[in-house]
Amino acid sequence: MNVINFNNLTNENIPEEDTINKVLLYAMKKEKLDSTCFDVIFVDEDYIHNLNKTYRGIDRVTDVITFALDDDKDMINGSGIDMLGDIYICVPRAHEQAKEYGHSFLREICFLAVHGFYHLLGYDHQTKEEEKVMFGKQEEVLKEYGITREKK
Repeated sequence: MNVINFNNLTNENIPEEDTINKVLLYAMKKEKLDSTCFDVIFVDEDYIHNLNKTYRGIDRVTDVITFALDDDKDMINGSGIDMLGDIYICVPRAHEQAKEYGHSFLREICFLAVHGFYHLLGYDHQTKEEEKVMFGKQEEVLKEYGITREKK
């Protein structure tokens, strides 16, 4: 059984959490994952800025950061669950980007969660080829689940 643990470190209620969970479970099923677990942590700008500066050496706020526990995807805990790692999502940045791109907060936060998920699986977007593959997978999951770029 796949499990996603959510932790909200912000003061904001996030009713979209249930939908995010369903979209991520759908993505896990598409990727044929079983007995896999990871965490999604909702944070504010100060928190993610500190993570970005400390671990990536980038002194600015970002929208999402992932920390994979094992890039070889063979990190199994004592219960037989494959632990992928953590996805940190900056909630204020997700609100800003939703307005900037002209779509709903739900679409933006689901995009960031799925984006982080594919990073945990080892996908990246450093080259045009990598970006095409990773973003293609993300968009396919979101579209198939019904999370579209429709204007809010």
